[in-house]
Amino acid sequence: MTETPDWIAVDWGTSNVRAWAMTAQGTVLDEAASDKGMGKLAPAEFEPALLDLIGGWGDGPRRVVACGMVGARQGWTEAPYARVPGHPLPTGLTMAPTTTPGLSFGIIPGLCQNDPADVMRGEETKVAGFLALNPGWDGTLLLPGTHPKWISVSAGEIVAFRTSLTGEVFAALSGHTVLRHSVATEQWDDEAFLGGVAEGLARPEALMNRLFAIRAESLLKGLQPSAAKARLSGLLIGADLAGARGWWLGARVALMGAGDLMDTWRAALQAQGVAPEEADATQATLAGLTEAWRRSQ
Repeated sequence: MTETPDWIAVDWGTSNVRAWAMTAQGTVLDEAASDKGMGKLAPAEFEPALLDLIGGWGDGPRRVVACGMVGARQGWTEAPYARVPGHPLPTGLTMAPTTTPGLSFGIIPGLCQNDPADVMRGEETKVAGFLALNPGWDGTLLLPGTHPKWISVSAGEIVAFRTSLTGEVFAALSGHTVLRHSVATEQWDDEAFLGGVAEGLARPEALMNRLFAIRAESLLKGLQPSAAKARLSGLLIGADLAGARGWWLGARVALMGAGDLMDTWRAALQAQGVAPEEADATQATLAGLTEAWRRSQ
């Protein structure tokens, strides 16, 4: 890259980090990624990891705006939570300590909610970017993932949000319980998934029993691993939908993410008569980081 960036955008998660060399107009000049996520680094290791990542992007002053788990208590430096309701970027950046001349590293704070207690870190930037790309949008944003988030947005603000352990529970059950013997496959059964969604949504109170029934049906009825795996996912997503019914029923809903999870959550919502809009998570993250950089000028 021959052109020196005006600033650098960084999305630093638990497992990975992505960086983009940016112009003042929000154009991407270059990008880089590494597996040196927050979970692998001590506080003193963040600055060297960053310099390794962006080392070829000029030798002058480097102003970085970052989001994600880099601002967690276990990250480079803690960026205190701001409270909802409010704008997804309600406060200034938290500056991390640096030793490299000309380097400044500002972190976007996460958001918290008192009742019911909930937190987010990184998703607020995606919401800010989504709203920047879709001015005047009101409704519910659903961010699938390890910890799916339902986020109510109105008048440019986050009104409330709720987080579940749906993805993490799926990983735990399929990898570390008796169900691992029934779901060990890469195959997928769409019909079994939608059946699980319907059952989980209709009877969330029976979830624990229906989860064990997957194992029993594998032993007694020859339930195939592809169907068992898909039903497990469907039951958990269905129970999540049941708990979040007021967030999607009759509401404008937008899915924001990427990959297979978009497909499963889209299918689950469509089976309930919801036609979700869709947004790319990376595009929204970049737009949100750009909005944070502009607000910090």
